[in-house]
Amino acid sequence: MLLKEYRICMPLTVEEYRIGQLYMISKHSHEQSDRGEGVEVVQNEPYEDPAHGKGQFTEKRVYLNSKLPSWARAVVPKIFYVTEKAWNYYPYTITEYTCSFLPKFSIHIETKYEDNKGSNDHIFDSEAKDLEREVCFVDIAYDEVPDRYYKESEDLRYFKSEKTSRGLLPEGWRDTQQPIMCSYK
Repeated sequence: MLLKEYRICMPLTVEEYRIGQLYMISKHSHEQSDRGEGVEVVQNEPYEDPAHGKGQFTEKRVYLNSKLPSWARAVVPKIFYVTEKAWNYYPYTITEYTCSFLPKFSIHIETKYEDNKGSNDHIFDSEAKDLEREVCFVDIAYDEVPDRYYKESEDLRYFKSEKTSRGLLPEGWRDTQQPIMCSYK
């Protein structure tokens, strides 16, 4: 099993992130639902877990046929989708992805959000805690972005929020920024 832990720090609070996350999930689902493809919500209901408490379970199918290159469409069944199952006990979530075309393939992601700069080395208390893992910090301001995805208007080194007066993010911003939160994945 491959075990990687990603730490993504952001210049906001965990509660501010929650509001933005809900908005962006809705926006992305809407944008991806074109030409009869996109996101289908199969199930969305309250869920209670003995360890994590009350939360929300959501199952979605993301249809991807039109997104595949022509050579892949020739070998992949007409109905090709990725199933996303998510258990949201914010600030803790579990997300699993499976593929209709490759049923034995799956990705399991646990995410925890905390108001810190990525300094919690014992964030996950699971059976995998004793396994060797690689920790990768993702720097949202200074990690390289491929030219085709780069937008100067979204570059956090040069963006300053008028509403919150936060930003510009200088080199080493994680050590000085307040507020700061981390998404551990």
